[in-house]
Amino acid sequence: MDTRLRENLDRVRAAIAEAAAASGRSTDDICLIGVTKYVDLETTQALLDLACHDLGESRPQLLWNKAEAMQAQSPRWHMIGHLQRNKTKRTIPLLSVLHSGDSLRLLQAANEDWDKPEPLATLIEVNISGDNAKHGFAPDEIEPALRQIAALSNLKIVGLMGMASLEGGRDQAQQDFAALRQLRDRLQANCPDEISLEQLSMGMSHDFDLAIREGATMVRVGSSLFEGLGGGH
Repeated sequence: MDTRLRENLDRVRAAIAEAAAASGRSTDDICLIGVTKYVDLETTQALLDLACHDLGESRPQLLWNKAEAMQAQSPRWHMIGHLQRNKTKRTIPLLSVLHSGDSLRLLQAANEDWDKPEPLATLIEVNISGDNAKHGFAPDEIEPALRQIAALSNLKIVGLMGMASLEGGRDQAQQDFAALRQLRDRLQANCPDEISLEQLSMGMSHDFDLAIREGATMVRVGSSLFEGLGGGH
């Protein structure tokens, strides 16, 4: 398993480097988040052992179990899926980054459940494609909420997160990524001082190269890492 996983990881990192170079950026500007929601603890541990320290989960229960089992290695856990408010108390303290800040009420709950000295790095999730099945703020809902979000002193808003449309293929995905970047640029002009929007979390296995070309600083990759191992996203 380790050989195949290493080959997959090397291939993904090479693709990230190629996309970064094509957009005049450095690989160091892009964080690879290994999405481990469909693989077991052993495979997750193997990925961490290959120096992929940023791990993404979308299901709280799986995150709880893996975080407990891997506590000694201190991976950086990213919550990338919808988080119900009744699960924030147990989930939020385990995180390095919350990507799925998809409503004001969820952000308020996360703010209440974070008690570490440094604020929790948090992204505002945007339903940039307008898909009914997706969570997130509508693009025109964010600016009116920024003052309230900025007042959540236990959170450090660092950027936006979004997913491409379920339909339309790569052309539509690139349009969605461009739209999220353009929204970020517009919001930056009127952001409260407490909010930074430098980070863009967008792109998955089938489209992260497009996301990087449109400005992604975080890409969430699963299935490309775990091809041939029986899991991934």
